[in-house]
Amino acid sequence: MPRKLSSIAPDWWDYTTLENDIIREAAKLTVRQMERLSRPGFKVVMYDTLEDFYLAEALEYIDAWRASTPDNPVGICGPIGPTEQLPLVARLVNTLGLSLRSAHFWGMDEWHDGKREVSMKHPLSFEKADRELCFNRIEKRFRIPEENLHFPKADTRSFSESWEGVRCAVMQGGQGDIKHWAFNDPLPRKGKWKNSPPPPKEYRKLETRVVDLHPVTLAQNARTSGGGNITMVPQQAITVGPKETWMADKVSIWHAGAHDNPLGQRLTTLMISEGLADSSVPMSLLGDHPNVQFNFYRGGIGCCDVEMH
Repeated sequence: MPRKLSSIAPDWWDYTTLENDIIREAAKLTVRQMERLSRPGFKVVMYDTLEDFYLAEALEYIDAWRASTPDNPVGICGPIGPTEQLPLVARLVNTLGLSLRSAHFWGMDEWHDGKREVSMKHPLSFEKADRELCFNRIEKRFRIPEENLHFPKADTRSFSESWEGVRCAVMQGGQGDIKHWAFNDPLPRKGKWKNSPPPPKEYRKLETRVVDLHPVTLAQNARTSGGGNITMVPQQAITVGPKETWMADKVSIWHAGAHDNPLGQRLTTLMISEGLADSSVPMSLLGDHPNVQFNFYRGGIGCCDVEMH
């Protein structure tokens, strides 16, 4: 039997096509119960202040880059969303005098205007944000060489090839309202995926690619970055895929409470902890990665109680 239609976007897969039992179970989780969902290969970490939260996120960059040598280069793949860690990264590099001559960085994703990747003149450009908030703030004598900065392009070949021969110590990410990391959104409900979403094994084969974005993702990015103006948000993006994600030693997801909501933070934690992989909830597929860490700002988790406003 076909699964139920999405209550958000009937032409798409998303978490609302799950059975209600798992959603109700997730909604009832307390913060303490979430902490206890750690298991081998999946660690839940809580932070009591935003200062500690973003400093810990910035230190993942430093730890990765410190391990890099000319013979064994090491990099990190990082998100836009959150961004608060990026100026801290630059300050730490400058203060520590850390040379990044052998280090690498991969941007997770970039907007696509229907023909090609957006330029850095676009107000929502992720590359622009990375450079302005982090890399341009690092003293020139310490900076990563330009050829070691890898940003996704519409022609994905060079980006995909850049992962060969370089160890990705950690792939960071946030979690969107549609339960994605990077722009690994649920897929449209059409073709051979009309009645059921792709099996996890099939979804995990996806590599860096141009994607159509779920309507919820468009609305979220308008809300968080464009003052609610959906008309300025491109409907496509280029995103790092599960293939590259599984090349990273560790996947580290940062939940400050500013992107996904109380239910979403609980749902993916529960699904990963219990090994409930379903591509309508792309983040749940990380349950099969050998080293995943969910980082929460305790004050941003919230609760799922009904409260009318």
